[in-house]
Amino acid sequence: MVVVWATAMAAQGEGATATHEKGGVVERVLPKMWEVGIDMSQALLSYSHPLLSSSLSCSSTHRSSLHIPLPSTAAPIIMPPPQAPCRSTNIPDDGAEVRPIGFRHRRCFRDWALSIALAQKGIFVTVVDVFEERGKEVALLAQKENLKFHSGLKFPSAIFVKCDVSNKGEVAAAFEKHMEVYGGLDICINSAGITTSILFHKDQTDGSNSWRQAINVNLVAVIDCTHRAIKIMEAAKRPGVIINMASAAGLYPNLTDPIYSASKGGVVMFTRSLASYKKKGIRANVLCPEFIRTEMAEKVDSQFIERMGGYVSMETFLQGAFELITDDSKAGSCLWITNRRGLEYWPTPTEEAKYLVVPSRLKKRYSSVINSNVQIPKSFEKVIVHTLSHNFRGATSIVRAPLKLPIKPDHVLLKVIYAGVNASDVNFSSGSYFSGSKQEISSRLPFDAGFEGVGLVAAVGDAVKNLKVGTPAAIMTFGAYAEFAMVPSKHILPVARPDPEVVAMLTSGLTASISLEKVAQMESGKTVLVTAAAGGTGQFAVQLAKLAGNKVVATCGGKDKAILLRDLGVDRVIDYKEESIKNVLKKEFPKGVDIVYESVGGDMFDLCLNSLAVYGRMVVIGMISQYQGKHGWKPRNYTGLCEKLLTKSQTVAGFFLVQYAHLWQQHLDHLVHLFSVGKLKVAIDPKSFVGVQSVPDAVEYLHSGKSVGKVVVCIDPSFSQQTAKL
Repeated sequence: MVVVWATAMAAQGEGATATHEKGGVVERVLPKMWEVGIDMSQALLSYSHPLLSSSLSCSSTHRSSLHIPLPSTAAPIIMPPPQAPCRSTNIPDDGAEVRPIGFRHRRCFRDWALSIALAQKGIFVTVVDVFEERGKEVALLAQKENLKFHSGLKFPSAIFVKCDVSNKGEVAAAFEKHMEVYGGLDICINSAGITTSILFHKDQTDGSNSWRQAINVNLVAVIDCTHRAIKIMEAAKRPGVIINMASAAGLYPNLTDPIYSASKGGVVMFTRSLASYKKKGIRANVLCPEFIRTEMAEKVDSQFIERMGGYVSMETFLQGAFELITDDSKAGSCLWITNRRGLEYWPTPTEEAKYLVVPSRLKKRYSSVINSNVQIPKSFEKVIVHTLSHNFRGATSIVRAPLKLPIKPDHVLLKVIYAGVNASDVNFSSGSYFSGSKQEISSRLPFDAGFEGVGLVAAVGDAVKNLKVGTPAAIMTFGAYAEFAMVPSKHILPVARPDPEVVAMLTSGLTASISLEKVAQMESGKTVLVTAAAGGTGQFAVQLAKLAGNKVVATCGGKDKAILLRDLGVDRVIDYKEESIKNVLKKEFPKGVDIVYESVGGDMFDLCLNSLAVYGRMVVIGMISQYQGKHGWKPRNYTGLCEKLLTKSQTVAGFFLVQYAHLWQQHLDHLVHLFSVGKLKVAIDPKSFVGVQSVPDAVEYLHSGKSVGKVVVCIDPSFSQQTAKL
């Protein structure tokens, strides 16, 4: 058994012991190392010691429990006892018993490599191992790496503790020793795992030395160590990270060793169920790699390993481990690592959406009254379309309309505080969203303009029982460019607060969320291209794709937009004002991209289609470049489109939000939740538009190409100043 506790100390010179008390684990543990020029990603991939470069360990048979607690900055790695016999998994059953395999050097390289990787960042390490000789060697290597950061310390920068992870007394003593030396715990990595010594279907014993022992090591020990780490972190009232090592066998059945699969599956579900600890600053995540090269893994049929995509490299494993350690947005996350699909979070958003429900506390908050003192005037201002034209300013006018009371029994009167601006406003003003001839459409004028808004319920009809005056709500119906909107109660979307961020989540956010799930069928491990990515809907698309575990490529025009996209986590930003989108895609993504979220149209559509990979899917949610031509929005011919799709088994699909109204509330609740817990950022364009009179200016500003983020009009600034942010 190996336990490594690492204390992440910044390189502050002789006797450095201070850590930052504010911010997350990353901010407290690693900031000074970045200041002195250490590149985390480079350090991860720059191993030269033969211990690290010769071989790796197999997660599906590896019996280690890796704990990394960091006091002021410390962490442990725990591995179970070598006495427990083990055998390789996924081996075809030929009827013979599989003899135990010795626990030799290669078996713990995965965790030893992680120990030294931590030390290479100036982190103090406690190595806890049942094998004293090898454990001490790793501790010495960690001390050597730490000398690059710390000198003149009055305590060792790495220590060794002999321990058996299945012995709770020894585990407790190991934690106590770590705390005695380093005084705190910031990271705990648990990596216990053994296979059963007797095939389950042939086991005639009571399981004490076979399946019961495997469960005790693989699951019970991980729970024990996780519980101890949480108690330490809670007592210190400091943020911390717990990484539990499971296995790909915990995600899908292992037919040759069901006990191993069951115990690792238990680790996965146990860890995912700890997501709520993030409220206390404690993030628990689980890592599920497939085969890593070890002596044990080499006992598995090589053809089977090849069919699984080959061995996972140490670099990929360490990349995944450090991603879960350093990414403050990851809590209750499960990272699956394979050569076939790369790093992929499990379950996918599509699968997750099948069981997720809005917490009752969230629904209760949505029904809360913010301000019940909403004054109802005799008349109000609104924007109407009086002439069909793609020139929004010329097509619209501002009128004052009477506010008739009482309202219809099943209707709600909404006081609009913020309204969202959309590229398709010009399509609405030109009549493009209405059926019939231009003459027929003109006969229906005037139209109330504006697609989306948030505000407070000002009055309800007698038949409306589920809404109260003062309740925050959103609408996605025509007529949002107004001081008040009268709508059927079924069109009211309860929200937490009437904030501009919520407006952005309506047409823009819902389009991204629903289309990526239902039309793009987005999973993890893909390359996703988002055009016009710094706009109202693009910003959501790039973040949702990243949260799903994909590589994201985004196009934009301008430095400010590029800065925003990098801040949102985009992997490759293509500023078409600085470089050719076509050349970048051809050079850097020669096999094409798997998913395209396209909203520009015209030449950009052609470019994206030519960059689509085999089996690729393109979702068309708009074509802003075609909306304001000389003659308005005109259909365009795409010669050879069918032939292109046929030759690469590709899909091009349209998405129109109105046709997915039954999913609006569900996806809006999910977006609000992601925003509330800090997993989603919402960019609102800083340019201010106040009052109904500013709506034409806002629409023209959006089409100027200068906007960064969602363009929002504050209809009533007096109310916006009274409501707190979401």
